Amino acid sequence: MKTIFKTLTLAAAIGISATANALTVGFAQVGSESGWRTSFSESVKAEAEKRGITLKFSDAQQKQENQIKAVRSFIAQRVDAILIAPVVETGWQPVLMEAKRARIPVVILDRNVSVTDQSLYLTRIAPDFEVEGQRAASWLTEKTQGKCNILELQGTVGSSAAIGRMKGFNDTIAKFPETKIVRSQTAEFTRAKGKEVMETMLKAEGGGKGICAIWAHNDEMALGAIQAVREAGLQPGKDILIVSVDAVDDALKSIVAGEINVSVELSPHLGGPAFDVINEFRAGKKDFEKWIRMGGAVYTAENAAAELVKRGAK
Repeated sequence: MKTIFKTLTLAAAIGISATANALTVGFAQVGSESGWRTSFSESVKAEAEKRGITLKFSDAQQKQENQIKAVRSFIAQRVDAILIAPVVETGWQPVLMEAKRARIPVVILDRNVSVTDQSLYLTRIAPDFEVEGQRAASWLTEKTQGKCNILELQGTVGSSAAIGRMKGFNDTIAKFPETKIVRSQTAEFTRAKGKEVMETMLKAEGGGKGICAIWAHNDEMALGAIQAVREAGLQPGKDILIVSVDAVDDALKSIVAGEINVSVELSPHLGGPAFDVINEFRAGKKDFEKWIRMGGAVYTAENAAAELVKRGAK
């Protein structure tokens, strides 16, 4: 019996290293607060199905406590690996230590985690949020010749996306004394809050008089802000420039319509690289770059329509 057991175990080990079919992976997702987030989730699910991976998906509804519960559930179920797209950066060390003790590899997707021991996860697959902010600000300062009063819609407070995009944008406009953010408030990465917060900001600024641009940390907030600008009797994209990040289909359509001026792309296709890392780890690789950077294009009226055709967007 011992010989048979060892043979079966060896065969199973060979099979696991050769194919992803035996994999069960847990995915703790932030939620579905935006079109980009939904595309991200669907992309990971589709990639898992294509590879024959069993994906256990958890929607945290923008609450970190829900994500931590999901990760602990994945650990209890003895999944082969865990993907986490964290709501915020802090508070992850204890549960990541639990995963490490259970010898379950973790890959961080999109937003970052702040931990003292980086061996708690294999790698992070994500864009450079600071660069996204820099690219948005560079477009705006060039367009306005460095003279612009800006309303800022921040993402979720404490999230690495909001922190990085804000820093990159602010560092860039700091070189232009006549470009400044006059009001800034979180709209939690959602369209509804983007509209609500922008309505308040515009009223506080005399209906938008003297405002040159809106800088939104994602497209959903930008799309909400557009509604508020219209209702204030102004033309989004003309009377007030709209600058954003994600380049989701709805944003590209708004660019074509002349209502968003620029959106910096954040690719939602993080599942493939994540599953590649997991397979490499199971095949014996131990050392990974701690940050695998994902790039993206900048979309304006010059290239948005062509990208929509390429995507087959309806």
